[in-house]
Amino acid sequence: MIDKKTVHAKRATQFIFLICGLGIASWAPMVPLAKDRLGLNEADLGLLLLSLGLGALVTMPLTGVFISKLGTRKVIMGSVLFAALLLPCLLIISNIYLMALVLFAFGCSIGGIDVAMNAHGVQVQNSYGKPIMSSLHGLFSVGGLFGSLGLGFLIKMGLNPIHAAITISILLILLLIFQYRNLFNYSTEKEIIMKFSHVDEEKAVSSRFQWFNSSVLLLGLMCFIVFLSEGAMLDWSAIFLRDNKNIDPEFSGIGYASFSVAMAVMRLTGDSIVSKFSGKTVVIGGSILASLGIFILTFSPWLILSLTGFIFLGMGAANIVPVFFSVGGKIPGLSPTVTIPVITTMGYAGQLAGPALLGFIAHHFSLTIAFETIALLFIAVAVIYKLRKS
Repeated sequence: MIDKKTVHAKRATQFIFLICGLGIASWAPMVPLAKDRLGLNEADLGLLLLSLGLGALVTMPLTGVFISKLGTRKVIMGSVLFAALLLPCLLIISNIYLMALVLFAFGCSIGGIDVAMNAHGVQVQNSYGKPIMSSLHGLFSVGGLFGSLGLGFLIKMGLNPIHAAITISILLILLLIFQYRNLFNYSTEKEIIMKFSHVDEEKAVSSRFQWFNSSVLLLGLMCFIVFLSEGAMLDWSAIFLRDNKNIDPEFSGIGYASFSVAMAVMRLTGDSIVSKFSGKTVVIGGSILASLGIFILTFSPWLILSLTGFIFLGMGAANIVPVFFSVGGKIPGLSPTVTIPVITTMGYAGQLAGPALLGFIAHHFSLTIAFETIALLFIAVAVIYKLRKS
């Protein structure tokens, strides 16, 4: 029977994933405002946006060290408070160098939340005894949806942008305060790690060579591929539909919208799917479905069929990463404070580097070839995971 402490921790972790999605997505509608305020062209804006990703990448490998010393609950608290305080600043800074620095710091806070919430989610799942990671990531997607629309809605309601951003920051802090005491404390986390990883926490963290464990790196590499596809859809799907399918520019975002909704729905229902079919089946089947979706959207001459391809891609990719986090949190002899930061960092690197890699392929060949390269990588994930020892 599941104890009340674990049930409350699960609900609290769901709120943290929602907070992270809400926080990072709230930056998206600020980007055009920042571009106009700072007087940037597209190239300069691209360099500025890189600051956020670099901040996250720098912080993610270090977060495991802080977790091992303080526990995920304190790291989550510090990271959320830091992000909430920085968010309104992104609307008022008028110096590009200071903006880059603050955006870097904001990325650091988001990276800290991301690693800590996934590490905490894995521990709650282990204690819960049932898959929960897919629904947690689904709530991150829901938070992203509300975050991308929330700032604009508040401005539309009559608030000026800075007051709207402060309102969102207050909401983030209130949600954190409301659920903080229900998150697992440090001693509870150590007990769970000892039980499910069969490893002493301090001994595990002290050996940094465990970062180079082949099982961890393999999961990280496959996570890189899946996150690469998400970054590709975000940055290239609209261009693909406009240039390759002759869709009007004002409707070119429909592909990413279809992909995102399909992914969110599948993640919210993913725990029952993983329980019924096993994580291995979800990864292999999801990779094949995602690959099929890409081939459909690239070869189809009809828009409706292309959108079906985007939906298949979102459905297939949705629950792969949650399974990887679940597996990474149970590798014998390794602590989640070692494995989760590595897997998260490699995955996030794929989301950042992916669009640039696709741009390189598209420049030398075509965007269609670039998309089909992702399809082949998904097939590789299916084959690798099929051959991987359980």
